[in-house]
Amino acid sequence: MWRTRIGDIDVFRVEEMLRPGFDPAFLYPKYDPAVLMEHPLLARPEYFHAETGRLISSMQSWLVRAGREVIVIDTGCGNDKVREHLAFQRFHMLDLPYIANLAACGVRPEDVTMVINTHLHVDHVGWNTKLVDGRWVPTFPNARYIMGRAELAHWQDPSKGPAIQPEGVPAIRDSVDPVVAAGVVDLAEPGDEVAPGVRLEAVPGHTPHQMAVRIGAAGDDGLFTADVFHQPMQIYRTDWNSRYCEVPEVAIATRRRVFAEAVDGGTVLFPSHTGFPFAGRIARDGQGFAFVPLEMT
Repeated sequence: MWRTRIGDIDVFRVEEMLRPGFDPAFLYPKYDPAVLMEHPLLARPEYFHAETGRLISSMQSWLVRAGREVIVIDTGCGNDKVREHLAFQRFHMLDLPYIANLAACGVRPEDVTMVINTHLHVDHVGWNTKLVDGRWVPTFPNARYIMGRAELAHWQDPSKGPAIQPEGVPAIRDSVDPVVAAGVVDLAEPGDEVAPGVRLEAVPGHTPHQMAVRIGAAGDDGLFTADVFHQPMQIYRTDWNSRYCEVPEVAIATRRRVFAEAVDGGTVLFPSHTGFPFAGRIARDGQGFAFVPLEMT
């Protein structure tokens, strides 16, 4: 069980899967393999699978215990979901022990009080729902689901999210629309404090309205960065957007801002897809940045 603490808030990682994912040349249109030689950290097996030449990719939720709140931040890919698009086939019709991994953290689905979707891409909403008697129902029956008002509107407008990423529409239909229809969604704005010590922040670019989740207080805080960056190599190459960044120039500016603020504040960053130890801090490296993996005790 992966666990750390930020102030008086406990953070757990709930694994869905950890395996080789995208070829970096596919994920990053600007990819140059020289980065692996220049920064040997990036070639470690925790981050790069040399046998296949693919990036190690984590699919997971972050579980936060803040006072009485039991919060799940993003919900991975989900079981039993049809994902036929070529790029998403490793998410197709999964049968993974996510709920058992949640239980290993001492939490049952009915214990969860809040789910936060930082954005509504396929690998961040899947466990919003589960299949019961042919219907998609909320996985966390006692939780309120927090979504960005503008993010949801972006995906409900056929000329926006569905037009930009049509392969993402099935995830909206089976993992977002059902919780909206169930009346368990609360729409939020950047700046909202959704629980004591838990605040939402705007980190646009990957989607126009993506939000991060900050916990703790200045000097002892953490930031769940959603897809501001997917892999540590983007810390060294801040201009490398993934092919799924919807507003590329904004994504670069947001990435650089988040890293600069993390250096200044000593903030622990909790990204969504980075390999072990899955979180870390940012240091200055000349005119750029470097990754400092979190020391686990």
